[in-house]
Amino acid sequence: MGEAALEVQRRRLALGYPVGDDVAGSYGPGTTVAVAAFQERRGLRCDGVCGDDTWHALVEAGYRLGDRPLYLGYPLLRGDDVADLQRRVGSLGFDAGRVDGIFGPRTERALADFQRNGGLVTDAICGPATVAALRRLGGWADAPHSVASVREREQLRRGPRSLDGRTVAVGESGGLDALARAVAGAVTAAGGRALLIQHPDGSEQAAAANLAEVDAYVGLSLSASSVSVSTAYYRAPSGWESLEGRRLAEVVQALLPGILGATDGGVRGMALPVLRETRMPAVLAELGAASVVVERNAEVAATLAAALQRWIAQPAEV
Repeated sequence: MGEAALEVQRRRLALGYPVGDDVAGSYGPGTTVAVAAFQERRGLRCDGVCGDDTWHALVEAGYRLGDRPLYLGYPLLRGDDVADLQRRVGSLGFDAGRVDGIFGPRTERALADFQRNGGLVTDAICGPATVAALRRLGGWADAPHSVASVREREQLRRGPRSLDGRTVAVGESGGLDALARAVAGAVTAAGGRALLIQHPDGSEQAAAANLAEVDAYVGLSLSASSVSVSTAYYRAPSGWESLEGRRLAEVVQALLPGILGATDGGVRGMALPVLRETRMPAVLAELGAASVVVERNAEVAATLAAALQRWIAQPAEV
């Protein structure tokens, strides 16, 4: 591996993940274990391989608030410093959107609003003066929930208590075309509208769902285990999570394992791109054996539509 492995090791060590007895520049067992530990903490798939998602997460994890100016640019700035900024201004009542570590237009507006209210230069650039102001507020910026969490729940409560008038994106990255179409059909039969999104890249799926401004996203994939079923929702490495995403995941997980005759793999908060980058409650159902899924397409589709109905019908208190 050479220079690439050496850089991975250097960044792991800087973040507190020792690589054991591996020789510098050698991607050995120690580095693999360190990568898997990092993936687990960041809400990624734990395979010990430093692929694109893991590498990007590793780079983002190296930024701390104040390390660099933060502003709206293209490509969008990403990093733990952005997530910290979003968490702080969101806890203070300025809607920066989800704590996703991506500096987009909503974060820019929230930052400008904070600066304006704090008597700072309103340039929507998070520089030293803005960082100092945020830090002076201390515990005020450490509230457990942000305005984004309230907005997410309020949007669900304001709409109809059924799938009528709701739009659900159904996504799959390959191999589950028949099931995705069956789920879309079940949503339509229940009175909703369905947007079928088929693309191998989770970021592309998220972009399509965001563009259509759907009410919820349901992703489908085959799990690494052929005997268990689990459901994931968005949870940031910082601990912020999509409360409605989690609630939808819990409803889905309560129903799916029994339909597929699989063990219950539980609900997991993850930061996979498709969950992180969607702007609505989103879940990813990781199904068991492909042969069983194929045999029970209709039952799985009906179950997912029923889970969506149950989730919408019983909105949580804000």
